[in-house]
Amino acid sequence: MFVLPEGLPLELTPFAFLVGKWSGPGLISYQTKTSKIELEFTQTIEFSHDDQPFLSYVSTSKLSDGKSLPTEIGFWRLAKSPEGSDSGPGLLPGTGEKLLANHERLETLRNKDGGFDIEASILHPSGVSELYIGQIKGARVDLSTDAVMRSSSAKEYVAATRMFGLVEGSLLWAWDMAALGNPLASHASAKLERVE
Repeated sequence: MFVLPEGLPLELTPFAFLVGKWSGPGLISYQTKTSKIELEFTQTIEFSHDDQPFLSYVSTSKLSDGKSLPTEIGFWRLAKSPEGSDSGPGLLPGTGEKLLANHERLETLRNKDGGFDIEASILHPSGVSELYIGQIKGARVDLSTDAVMRSSSAKEYVAATRMFGLVEGSLLWAWDMAALGNPLASHASAKLERVE
């Protein structure tokens, strides 16, 4: 039986299955214009929360030879109309009573497919920022980029999709990307087990 993590904000109830630390093996498999890259790696992902209505996301990975891969950081949240009690922009605190105050109100945010619309922002140290939109339905997340920003020193990266799903207690994920002049294609995947 699944138990909601202690202190989980109401807005994060749909994300409950993700909360915690996950670790396991994965495979990078990407076809460039000149070669096919295939590398095994291990990854640790942590989804955590505080009293705010978003999940913090940190992903660290290493190749099988021990070489570190770039870390990703980000924030995941429900996509809903902003209300006065929400914080921001900047450091401005929210004011007033929360409109999303109970599970009955949360259920009104379900989309026509029975899931919840979500947003995820993921930052890469290589000068790339991704804004994903998608949905979480049951124990599955489907995301696709709505925007990709690149600094002038970043390599070409145009679009991506990501899928996360809980299957028999393991967190499986797959990441497709369009980059380096290539169309959207498989990039990496992993099977992670809960470690905390």
